[in-house]
Amino acid sequence: MSQAEADALVLSDDPEHPANLIPELCASFYHLGWVTGTGGGISIRQGNKVYIAPSGVQKERIKPEHIFVLPFPRPSPDVFLRKPTIPLKESACTPLFWNAFELRGAGSCVHTHSQHAVMTTLLWSGDVWQVSHLEMIKGVRIGGMGKALSYLDTIIVPIIDNTPFEEDLKDSMAQAMVKYPDAAGVLVRRHGVYVWGADWEKAKTQTECLDYLFEVSVKMKLAGLLS
Repeated sequence: MSQAEADALVLSDDPEHPANLIPELCASFYHLGWVTGTGGGISIRQGNKVYIAPSGVQKERIKPEHIFVLPFPRPSPDVFLRKPTIPLKESACTPLFWNAFELRGAGSCVHTHSQHAVMTTLLWSGDVWQVSHLEMIKGVRIGGMGKALSYLDTIIVPIIDNTPFEEDLKDSMAQAMVKYPDAAGVLVRRHGVYVWGADWEKAKTQTECLDYLFEVSVKMKLAGLLS
């Protein structure tokens, strides 16, 4: 594939094209405090192509030409359909995004460094966070991909321990996803959260709902309203 053909994968006038959506969404997440300090991001899978932002860049300033395009499935970590023409590295979250694509069949995965997620992992010392009887639970789907939960359901998100390097979380995240098949995300202690969905809208919606639930449950716990 020529460079012009590769670049055509990320150049589109369609605002719904993944290469246009990722910069827009990353800027939105930045202003929510989810992806500050170049951390976090979102990936989008469309059929046999995965669109991923670069690592170590200002997330509110990403442009379509900065986007990597990878094949799905990916035969090896060094295979790309398209790389940026400037020296950038694909997101360090890529192996974790792949867990969502392979283990859940997700169409999109979001990673945030939300303070609400981090505080949740500090106040819940076990290997899961759970809460029930809160309205925003209804915005989260079983396994991130199934039917919506109800107000009466207990929502559970596993918590895994952080590692010095992002890619080293791949195996423990996968193990947590297998152990808790109904979970729509995985919390990483002292780090953040990964959330997935059937498409970018559902991944974004569930990330918003979970972040709300993390914040409220932390406040409830600090107020002595949760055991």
